[in-house]
Amino acid sequence: MSSKLTGYESQDQQVTVNFVDSKLELFVITPTIVRIFKNRGRSDNSYAIDGDKTQKTPYEVIKADNGIKLQTDNLTLKIDGDEKIDVYDAKGNPLVLDYRQSREPLPTDMDAEHRKTVGAEGHDVGDLNHGESNYYEVIKALSADEQFYGLGDKTGFLNKRGYEYGNWNSDVPQVHTEAMTKLYKTIPVLYGIKNNHPYGLFFDNTYKSHFDIGKESDAYYFYSAVDGNLDYYILGGDSLQEVVANYTYLTGRVPLPQKWLLGYQQSRWGYSVSDQRVREIADGFAKYDLPLDVIHLDIDYMTGYRDFTWDESKYADPKAFVAEMGRRGIRLMPILDAGVKKDDDYDIYKEGIEKDYFAKSPDGRAYVNQVWPGDAVFPDFARKEVRDWWAKHIKFYTDLGACGIWNDMNEPASFKGPLPDDIVFHNGEEVSDHRRMHNVFGHNMARAAYDGLKAATGKRPYVITRAAYSGTQKYSTVWTGDNQSLWSHLQMAIPQLSNLGLSGFAFAGTDIGGFQANTTAELLTRWLEASLFVPLFRNHAQMGVRYQEPWSFGEPTLSIYRKFLKLRYRFVPYLYDQFYQETQNGLPVMRPLVLNDDQDPKVRNINDEYMVGDTILVAPIVEQGADKRLVYLPAGDWIDFNSQAEYGGHTMIIVDAPIDTLPIFIKKNTILPWGQAVKHISDQPDRFMTFRLLGSQASYDHYQDDGLDFNYQHGEYNLYHVAIDANQQITINLTKHGYPATYEKIFIESNHDCIEFDFDQQNQTYIRQ
Repeated sequence: MSSKLTGYESQDQQVTVNFVDSKLELFVITPTIVRIFKNRGRSDNSYAIDGDKTQKTPYEVIKADNGIKLQTDNLTLKIDGDEKIDVYDAKGNPLVLDYRQSREPLPTDMDAEHRKTVGAEGHDVGDLNHGESNYYEVIKALSADEQFYGLGDKTGFLNKRGYEYGNWNSDVPQVHTEAMTKLYKTIPVLYGIKNNHPYGLFFDNTYKSHFDIGKESDAYYFYSAVDGNLDYYILGGDSLQEVVANYTYLTGRVPLPQKWLLGYQQSRWGYSVSDQRVREIADGFAKYDLPLDVIHLDIDYMTGYRDFTWDESKYADPKAFVAEMGRRGIRLMPILDAGVKKDDDYDIYKEGIEKDYFAKSPDGRAYVNQVWPGDAVFPDFARKEVRDWWAKHIKFYTDLGACGIWNDMNEPASFKGPLPDDIVFHNGEEVSDHRRMHNVFGHNMARAAYDGLKAATGKRPYVITRAAYSGTQKYSTVWTGDNQSLWSHLQMAIPQLSNLGLSGFAFAGTDIGGFQANTTAELLTRWLEASLFVPLFRNHAQMGVRYQEPWSFGEPTLSIYRKFLKLRYRFVPYLYDQFYQETQNGLPVMRPLVLNDDQDPKVRNINDEYMVGDTILVAPIVEQGADKRLVYLPAGDWIDFNSQAEYGGHTMIIVDAPIDTLPIFIKKNTILPWGQAVKHISDQPDRFMTFRLLGSQASYDHYQDDGLDFNYQHGEYNLYHVAIDANQQITINLTKHGYPATYEKIFIESNHDCIEFDFDQQNQTYIRQ
């Protein structure tokens, strides 16, 4: 062994490798997941990973010429005497190799004097000399064909190779371009495909961190952090799907949502100025025959922007009004901001001060900055007692009948400069600071809202959060923040949402039409079409910009909008099935094509198409003025949903797509559940279900429960297996019957006919009529 490596111990799937001046700990979590840990003086609790994920796993440690080798059935890690780590798959293919040389700055014509001047002005100068005393880097060798995905909703393209990104949750009101390295979320999971072999890296560190993915050099990529322990996970798997499933196994999977969350949602900063304004919006949807499930209420419904208040000078009777909307099939979703108004006459502030629940300045006083209510303080959400306190107050909203909680401004955002590094927060019960806790502030706020909603209602909580960390998907849906009504932002929405899905956030969306600036009829229409299968299906706009309700531009925009809203509701049963599958396999509903076939080089850089599950391909128009486009069809045979034309896979075709057309392709020999034409998604169980056959034969597994609560976790759900063979023989089997409200009738539709089956209660079977 090298003189720097003095030995190792192995016990209970933990291997401690001792060096002269340090030690490295390796934890075998599963055959395809290994944790690498080096203690740098910080506590090792995780906000991303709940509980012990370790599975009983055979492994062996073997002495090598210059170190040791750790092997499972799927991964091999080689650790040499210089603390370098190389990772291979079961067949010996290299996945992650440590870089053995030193970093070199990106070549520029900047001398030392200019570097100092330009850096002082705030520009990136690629300085390798980071002043932080606890800074560290993890540098990996980069191969010529290596491609990268993940990192949540970072800006830019699907493939992240050649770019750099920062992890520091930031409220960014400026136009989001591909040059913007950080936004609202920190999700430090990176997926690679090296020589056709997939892998993942998850760096579990809440301090400010950074990824350079081949921007500085074609020879390496690296992760760096200003502080924290060295703590990362190797994620293996035979396919990219297996690697993603391993990540969601670690950090958690999106819980099954209430079914109505998949309906259409309308929002605008300004709707909530009065109950009458909200009624006008609801009336508009009724007048123009437009489906709608949720109206969102932005900050104006509050009394002076105070959390847990509802201004009764604007709403004569908030509870009665929420109930009135409910009778019309519309739920109301109020916003809740992170900053609590500093006001000695405000009960939430007084209670928080009395119980010492807010972050503090170094002098021991509650730290004050400014957000919407003016001077405000910030709950110390990482403390369980603070989360419990916040969760208790969520009952204020549930008692009024609100359908969920929309968390905002929780990076945390602040108007009077950023929160200083030395503001005192807690890491659990341990005294910590803003440097460490900033990136999980929104995560812990979302968790508090989730807990509060679940305790108060017993239903699956609906929480939306702007800021997040890895694992937040267990508690909350997300959206991509304050986008703009720009074609470039529509174009960026697909890779953003695709990478969010890869990063665990299967329930996500963008603001349809754009939040800031002024949309156009064409942009709004194309954005709606592109979002047809996006889980969070919400149109949202800023106060002061052009109205973008479906009727705002008249005809033909209104009719096209109506057409696609109604089409969305037809696909809701399929989307709900996909969420059930996600709870089982950890794979997102909306997917980049590369997730379904990581061996096809042609799908690795597709930014303007996406898959829904593994059977629907969506290829929206995302360029102004375009009425046709190239579509790449991956492996398999495909049916054009609009024309019924059939195409082979691994081919590029030209598709006509006038303004009222969204190119959709269904994999041939697929069965789709087909929802009823409804204005709202009811809490009552569906009595009928239709399955549509596209092709000549297929089979499909369909999920059914009450769509509301957690009883499905105790077996209260049904599974149906529908099969049609080459001879057009149809079988419908109720393979799991735990939910009493079975479909009374099932209809099987094809291009030729529609066949009815009735449920025989006595024999628990479906009989053809």
